[in-house]
Amino acid sequence: MINRRVNQINLSRKLKSFLFTSICFLCFSCENKAIYDQYQAIEDRRWEKDKEYYFTFHIDDITVPYNLTLDIRNNNLYPFQNLWIFYTIEQPIGSLQRDTIECVLADDFGKWYGKGISLFHSSFLLRSDYLFPHEGQYTYSFRQGMRTDVLKGIQEIGFRVEKAR
Repeated sequence: MINRRVNQINLSRKLKSFLFTSICFLCFSCENKAIYDQYQAIEDRRWEKDKEYYFTFHIDDITVPYNLTLDIRNNNLYPFQNLWIFYTIEQPIGSLQRDTIECVLADDFGKWYGKGISLFHSSFLLRSDYLFPHEGQYTYSFRQGMRTDVLKGIQEIGFRVEKAR
């Protein structure tokens, strides 16, 4: 009976030690390459036509390529298959740049592409292996480009800048 109890205690210690080591390994082995990763909530889940969302970050190393990603979180109330977004890039030196992206959020049958159950997360690559031309502060601003004045069902918009692999 005593040997059985001692064996259980030893097994418990070994299990705790293994779990602690595994958790430490996972925490320290996962390197987040993102130098910027921010989300902004869409007020009342209603994105008005003239409302812009700004993301400002600083680039120190222009010799490294970066990936720039737009993240959209929508719910089941979003009435469309896609989302058109106009975005503006303000660089430390130079003029403003403007571009447009179509974010396809659902298939032809209305099934959401994003990950989730009632809140769907979709990521869209804006630029891949991009070399920033100048060191300094950059600002990306996003505004919805749909044909409705108030767009329902978009809950959050996010922007991520990470070092390319």
